[in-house]
Amino acid sequence: MKYIKWLMIAAAFLLLGVSVLAQETAPGTEILWDTWGVPHIFAEDTASLFYGFGWAQMQNHADAILQLYGRSRGEAAQYWGSGYVDSDLLTHTVGIPEVAQAHYDAQTDMFRSYIDAFVAGMNAYAEANPDAISDAMKPVLPVRNTDPLALAYNDVVVFFVGGGAIGASQAWSAGQAGSNAWAIAPERSASGNALLVENPHLWWSDVFVWFEAQLVAPGVDLYGATLIGLPGIEIGFNEYLGWTHTVNTHDGFDLYEINLTANGGYMLDGEEKALDVQMGSIQVLQDDGTLAEQTFPIVHTEHGPVIAQNDQGQVLAFRVVNDTTYMMEQWWQMGTATNLGEFEAAMSRVQIPMFNTVYADVDGHIYYIFNGQVPVHASGDFDYWLQIQPGDDSSLIWNELHTYDDLPKVIDPPTGFVQNANEPPWTSTIPPVLNWADFPSYMAPQTYYQTGHIFRPQTSQQMLAEDDSVTYDELIAYKHSTHVESADHVLSDLIAAAQASDSDLAKQAADVLAAWDGNTNADSQGAVLFILWFESYAQQTGFDMFATPFDINDPFNTPSGLSDPAGAVAALEVVAAQVQENYGTLDVPYGDVMRLRVGEYDLPGNGGGDPSGVFRAAWYVPDGQGKFQAIGGDSWVAVIEFSRPPQARVLISQGNATQPGSPHVGDQLELYAAQELREPWLTREAIEANLESQNTFE
Repeated sequence: MKYIKWLMIAAAFLLLGVSVLAQETAPGTEILWDTWGVPHIFAEDTASLFYGFGWAQMQNHADAILQLYGRSRGEAAQYWGSGYVDSDLLTHTVGIPEVAQAHYDAQTDMFRSYIDAFVAGMNAYAEANPDAISDAMKPVLPVRNTDPLALAYNDVVVFFVGGGAIGASQAWSAGQAGSNAWAIAPERSASGNALLVENPHLWWSDVFVWFEAQLVAPGVDLYGATLIGLPGIEIGFNEYLGWTHTVNTHDGFDLYEINLTANGGYMLDGEEKALDVQMGSIQVLQDDGTLAEQTFPIVHTEHGPVIAQNDQGQVLAFRVVNDTTYMMEQWWQMGTATNLGEFEAAMSRVQIPMFNTVYADVDGHIYYIFNGQVPVHASGDFDYWLQIQPGDDSSLIWNELHTYDDLPKVIDPPTGFVQNANEPPWTSTIPPVLNWADFPSYMAPQTYYQTGHIFRPQTSQQMLAEDDSVTYDELIAYKHSTHVESADHVLSDLIAAAQASDSDLAKQAADVLAAWDGNTNADSQGAVLFILWFESYAQQTGFDMFATPFDINDPFNTPSGLSDPAGAVAALEVVAAQVQENYGTLDVPYGDVMRLRVGEYDLPGNGGGDPSGVFRAAWYVPDGQGKFQAIGGDSWVAVIEFSRPPQARVLISQGNATQPGSPHVGDQLELYAAQELREPWLTREAIEANLESQNTFE
């Protein structure tokens, strides 16, 4: 791969003079804050409900939201200096400010009034509580009525759909979020009620922070979570139904390598085309407090905006699905649906450009869809379209998207369950109902072995497939499984090879692994050794380490064994030496090394991530002091039984606030460490019995 550096380009700023105070008050609206910092908002109409929701988000997350809004405007360098120049240039390059204004203008009158009310509530909070907001974030105020839509486009289209393109253009690599989602039909539920597990896995910071809330108004009683700064509930449930999302194996963007000509144009279908070049500018805060203007070219080809260039006269153009004008309204329609027909009608809009969706309801229906805006291609499979495309062939520039009817989906399958753990849609049920051959080969990979997410989906599928009468308590226990699936596939071979080696250290390591319980609980001894070995060896071998490769016809037992036992033992020796040196013993308890830290809390960790295949997600990174610290994983969790009324248990792992000084920064982490969920208070009587404070608007 050739080295790529950013081409600093952007679009003109179009958001000056936006009206922000469409609704100054919301008479009769109440926010009842429970003892976990969760707002329960009661309003006499929907617009007032959104007003209260805006107020509530600012109370718990004002500084974080204002920073996200400043970045989504492409004005972060104006507020906070030169460290944000690259962020602003990217924001303008992909046209976020212009898209936000266009989306705002195109909203239905009703939903635009909801956005206006949401923004008005935010600004009312800021005006009433100026000392609660840091001085560094106050320049972003007042919030503009385009800010939530700019952030929504930035969150979903840029970070989730197009994140691979941004990563590729910077470092030729891409990260991936994860999630688990289950829906169980009445025939496999011990109670005879449908069950749902909502369990997105995201980082615990930045655009990925969840906010838990209840919204109650005439015709609305919705409980769930939103990514902070967005005007709606993205994952949640009401008395009739619930839904959740996972990141899917979705290809909604493409990069095109454009060869520039000596005349400053580019070639397309044998003809020289002129680049569309305009000039834009941003303001950059200087050390002395003044602002300096920085200008830059805005460059487009017929493929899309140019986001990178190299020193060989080549540039990368970026094309991404972006028919998302009514994305927030679709989420609102999903959350206020009362049955499968209404929910499916909302889903059929396909305004949410990606994410698997898993659903269950009080009528006993379950539903899975590989949701997303998928480009229509004339040829090529999924792997082909992951590659950078030649920019001189216009037939590779797609314009059409697949409709709702084209997408893989399952309703009330005979298996009695649907699930997804970020694998392709074909194993949403076991045995499969969906057939890869019935869909375009570029829709999704044929097997999850191609995605690098092998073992967590296997755990997910196997726990459901092997239990034909799931109790509610079992469901919660399954959700918290810390078992290391990859160990079931390679550990016996590794122990045998290590015991047969000439290395005393390898033999000592084998003894520790033989005594290990196979889990990543805080007191599990041997888990640190295995996890560090497996992840380093998988990276070393490019995941090509198994004696028996993955077989879709034997999805629970393959891949298995070690193709190079001697190499595996050599890697184990290296890791064992490191563990011995860093912790003084090979059988150090897992929680002594893996730590859960948010705010004032520092607790023993449990769980893990991919590629090891731990269902209970915790993403640990080195803390620079010899230990590891969780920076993400289980974020919003809800386990719901659709009885009448529904029962639920929930958790926001890192707490429901980020605002400095809030008592709710990290206050749920002890439950996370104990592998427990908490009760959400769904009735006014229960809320008032657990009331921390109250806001009433006159």
